[in-house]
Amino acid sequence: MAASFVRHLEPTLYPDPKRTVIRPFLPGDPDPFRVEGQPRGDRIVARTLAMPDDEVEALVEIILDGLGARHREVPALLMRRFDEVAAELKLDTTLSEKRKMLIGGYFSAEYSFEAAALFNPSIVPHPDQGDCPEGSIRFVLSLRGIGEGHLSSVTFRTGTWGPDDNDLVIDEPSHQGVPPLIEQPDPELVRQIGAKALIQLNCRDAREPSETVLFPVIESQSRGIEDLRLVRFREDDGRETYIGTYTAVGNESARQEVLQTEDFRLFHMHPVGGPVSIGKGMALFPRKIDGQFAALFRHDNENLWFGKSDTPLEWNDPVKIMTPEYPWEFVQIGNCGSPIEIDEGWLVITHGVGIVRSYCIGAVLLDRDDPTKVLKRLAEPLIQPNGETWDGYVPNVAYTCGGLVRGRTLLLPYALADDMTTFAVAPLDELLAAMR
Repeated sequence: MAASFVRHLEPTLYPDPKRTVIRPFLPGDPDPFRVEGQPRGDRIVARTLAMPDDEVEALVEIILDGLGARHREVPALLMRRFDEVAAELKLDTTLSEKRKMLIGGYFSAEYSFEAAALFNPSIVPHPDQGDCPEGSIRFVLSLRGIGEGHLSSVTFRTGTWGPDDNDLVIDEPSHQGVPPLIEQPDPELVRQIGAKALIQLNCRDAREPSETVLFPVIESQSRGIEDLRLVRFREDDGRETYIGTYTAVGNESARQEVLQTEDFRLFHMHPVGGPVSIGKGMALFPRKIDGQFAALFRHDNENLWFGKSDTPLEWNDPVKIMTPEYPWEFVQIGNCGSPIEIDEGWLVITHGVGIVRSYCIGAVLLDRDDPTKVLKRLAEPLIQPNGETWDGYVPNVAYTCGGLVRGRTLLLPYALADDMTTFAVAPLDELLAAMR
């Protein structure tokens, strides 16, 4: 299962089909049946407008009773969805409230965002440590959930680690998810960031992070938001924010994108430019190096690369710093999450792909001042799939999108078989001693 000094902890997170979010739904016509000027949405609305008032009211009550058991403020949600549809289809906004809710219901769908899998976690300290017991740390965990249609979304959990290294508590998640609202960003923010394109997502109704769900909302993400790598980033003036890099999968291609948040409710998402944009595995360092942002990449899907930039949104001229060396990584290597700064340098959790496409987790130590220098690395996997854990959505995979260090101990959430998520701890001294 793992190197001898790695201890597996008790919690395991499984996909839960009961956790749902209400998302937009707008059916269209297949090409041979598409009629110019008569979209399918208009036909659906016409049918609802032809219904008598008593039938409308009865159907609305059915919707409210069914969804109300799992979601808050359903009437407001349906009205908001009507407003969106009304703007797109140019509908009459003087309709009765019940008829508006019914139309909103026809253009909504309840989606189980982690029905098939819950995996590839990353972890950062929680923005609020106020109620944390002494010697412990509260954290936010991001996870990739897969639902209907193999569609990937981002979901979150919270928990507490410590004061003993074996003490790990995962908070019970909310039974519901809150859909993000697409908003117009503050123009001043756009100017400051210098982004060519910016999306603002607001999960303002979420009461805590586990209710926040980030599902695809634009074309570049239409097939999924995959493998968020979160880092708590420290600015030069000491301010801290949370930045995440992820792979946005569209119908035609995949690209790297970046999100930023302060509270896990309001998010700003940006495309990444430069030659690394079409790759996977980008992960930011938690601070600037020599006045520039720094990041690791799996630029060519085989080796580990490093780059610097004046902005986290444009990366050019990355350099290769590590290549496959050991049998368990002969196919490819790459970083798993953002580098972690420790006394000895930058600890990077890596992955290696070997025989029968098995994914193992490894680690490497980079020089603090010059991260292009590999000081030492593990010759054997830190964690690898075994006979009890290799079966699942994608067999023979152990993978993570980041770890957390407290004192001299690493907490590593990791996924098994692209299916479920579990946890392990490893003493830094023993981990470093095992490197060559």
